[in-house]
Amino acid sequence: MARMTSSARPLLNRRLAEFGTTIFAEMSALAVRTGAINLGQGFPDTDGPEEIREAAVRALREGRGNQYPPGPGIPELRTAIAAHQLRRYGLSYDPDTEVLVTAGATEAIAAALLALLEPGDEVIAFEPYYDSYAASIAMAGGTRVPVTLRPHRERGAGFRLDLDELRAAVTDRTRLLLINTPHNPTGTVLTRAELTAIAELAVERDLLVVTDEVYEHLVFDDAEHLPLASFPGMRERTVTIGSAGKTFSFTGWKVGWVTATPELVTAVRSVKQFLTYVASGPFQYAVAEALALPDAYFAGYRADMLARRDVLAEGLAEAGFEVFRPAGTYFVTTDIRPLGEKDGFAFCRALPERAGVVAIPNAVFYDDRDAGAPFVRFAFCKREEVLREAVERLRRL
Repeated sequence: MARMTSSARPLLNRRLAEFGTTIFAEMSALAVRTGAINLGQGFPDTDGPEEIREAAVRALREGRGNQYPPGPGIPELRTAIAAHQLRRYGLSYDPDTEVLVTAGATEAIAAALLALLEPGDEVIAFEPYYDSYAASIAMAGGTRVPVTLRPHRERGAGFRLDLDELRAAVTDRTRLLLINTPHNPTGTVLTRAELTAIAELAVERDLLVVTDEVYEHLVFDDAEHLPLASFPGMRERTVTIGSAGKTFSFTGWKVGWVTATPELVTAVRSVKQFLTYVASGPFQYAVAEALALPDAYFAGYRADMLARRDVLAEGLAEAGFEVFRPAGTYFVTTDIRPLGEKDGFAFCRALPERAGVVAIPNAVFYDDRDAGAPFVRFAFCKREEVLREAVERLRRL
């Protein structure tokens, strides 16, 4: 077979050498092969509101969005995003200069980090973190510095942030904090006190902040989502990322957005235009209508997901897992050691054959794989009857 290149250098850029096929692709393929219930990848098994789906169909039929939409996003959606931020959080953004529509939150994260980092800049992120964070930091030539969220069983608070550890992680090379709240995969929702401390640290050390808030409408019990940009000194240094996929159950539409100052939005847009250029034309019109849905929709959606959380969390506990009940997102993190297991990778790869269920090993979200080894994540964004069947299967363990 002929060589593809005369160079001995590997074909894949060395910055990405540690990243192979994502665990989500691997486990979803395993679900298909075995017929297992897929509680691994976070996508709903039902579509969102019918009127929003029809809004996309209407846009297609009327020829709106079938060609390239404007680079920053269609005006209707940018206006709807700005109105949503003002109505929900009292944050005022100019839709013409301070809002950017992206191909989902994943592109928004990548574009923001590519725009704001120079090679060698340090980025602090809360470990465990969504796998695209590490890849995006690597593509930008940055250095990721994990601050680990750890379980606090005695407080019944799930995984919590150690603020002293966060402060100690900041060095003269730190450029940016990458914050995720509500947090995937642990379900942690940062408190007002924690966010205040983060804001004070960012101002004191003159740090930029990128906040991934895609689960903003999925907070439970007494938790409250508070955008970091609303804290003193943060409006001018924060890039806030949102998404329609998680809130409206249309993950395949890939409609995300950035809100920030004109200078920060310009920087992110300068990169975004060379990634997808534009995307999701007709769906942008539909999401504009979705963001204007009445508060009853958001309350009902949250209540529905809360009920599903409780079905899965209680079932997992009955099956023998230690369960960390999430305050946000639609994921439950568990500890498998009460089952006599300690290796999340081996457990998840065997689980489809053992019980007919797919989950995700949290170790993929850690730099320190040993720290994440006993933790496994399950998604509850599925129909209740599917969750109950999955729980029944897991009882075989």
